[in-house]
Amino acid sequence: MTDTVSAGTDAPVEPESRMWTARLRNAWLAKLPPDKLLPDRQPAYVASWIYVFGVLTIAAFLVVLASGLALAFGGPAWYHTSSLGLFANSTHFWSVQLFFVFMVIHLWGKFWMAAWRGRRAMTWITGGIAFLASIGTAFTGYLVQSNFDSQWISFEAKDGLNAVGIGAFFNVTNMGQALLLHACLLPLVVGAIAVWHVLLVRRRGVVPPMDAALFEAVPALGPEGGAS
Repeated sequence: MTDTVSAGTDAPVEPESRMWTARLRNAWLAKLPPDKLLPDRQPAYVASWIYVFGVLTIAAFLVVLASGLALAFGGPAWYHTSSLGLFANSTHFWSVQLFFVFMVIHLWGKFWMAAWRGRRAMTWITGGIAFLASIGTAFTGYLVQSNFDSQWISFEAKDGLNAVGIGAFFNVTNMGQALLLHACLLPLVVGAIAVWHVLLVRRRGVVPPMDAALFEAVPALGPEGGAS
């Protein structure tokens, strides 16, 4: 049954409410309270340049989405002939290149920092899955360029995909299928994984440098050298 209150009163719903909305809210707040979701302070070591590439990857991804929307609304005739369309097409292409550069640096940087420390294994795994999904998204993007490059890439890839047995499900020479995967499905997959990844980072915090791991379990010291 739904929890109710008398009309004209401000009596709150009991904290022990068994409604699914209350259970969901309480579970969310227990795992990710507001001070973790939107923190206003970060550890000093976050000022290092290696921590910048995650944000740069997200920024490049947003530019990819914005320029991709412009290309989708304009269509091939627009982005192959119009000056503005060519600019949007180039912006989309180079933002994808930067996206992968930033993501690879981010992944390798976190690999050498052993970013799975401190119960952060799922954070690392979601980053790797996002990278694999991004490769598929970029591949379908090359297939829908509607030029000689996309034709050559699709027919070169056709035999390889047929050889591993997925050619019947994913026909790389089918422009409509590749376009729908590239514009409608795969960006949503990458975006959803990226949101999950960021929420995990907020929950567990950014991974400290290797030399800071020894001090994670040590109580903070006060001015006189004792535990504060």
